[in-house]
Amino acid sequence: MNIEILKSRIIEVPDFPKPGVNFKDITPLVHDADCYRFIISELATWAKPKKPTLIIGIESRGYLFAAPLAYELSLGLSIIRKKGKLPRKTVCIVAPNEYAVETFEIHADAVQPGDRVIIVDDLIATGSSSISAISLVKKLEAEVVGFAAVVELVFLDGLNRIKKAYPEVDIFTLLKLNQ
Repeated sequence: MNIEILKSRIIEVPDFPKPGVNFKDITPLVHDADCYRFIISELATWAKPKKPTLIIGIESRGYLFAAPLAYELSLGLSIIRKKGKLPRKTVCIVAPNEYAVETFEIHADAVQPGDRVIIVDDLIATGSSSISAISLVKKLEAEVVGFAAVVELVFLDGLNRIKKAYPEVDIFTLLKLNQ
């Protein structure tokens, strides 16, 4: 598999979810079994040496990559969701993103102090959701040993924002899109 093939599978949808935004639809990457297997393999190769004890996926497309990564590494999976979607006691954080200000939540018992966590999402845009997710996990006294995303929208400079907020967190992106 080649990175350019993966990039060619991403479909740009103009004016979604609002005018002026060119949405990057990554669902064809999981529709194609070879692409999907390659992505999970690359994530696992990066993640395994970090010796994580838990994988966390960010709602909702992050789950597409976090769950098979957890399975591949024989680890458990916890999830970060938008406010009001989790049924038990939660810890929350305000999570501004490109479109709105939301609140992220995680079950209060989903992460234990000292856990070595890798957080997974589908895409890094401005970095605000990523920073919020890292902050949320750190509130539970876990160590974030890595943050992985399949796609980085380089032109929005989110990776640099994350590195500035959390220079100790190793960040992995497989595909870098310049526009």
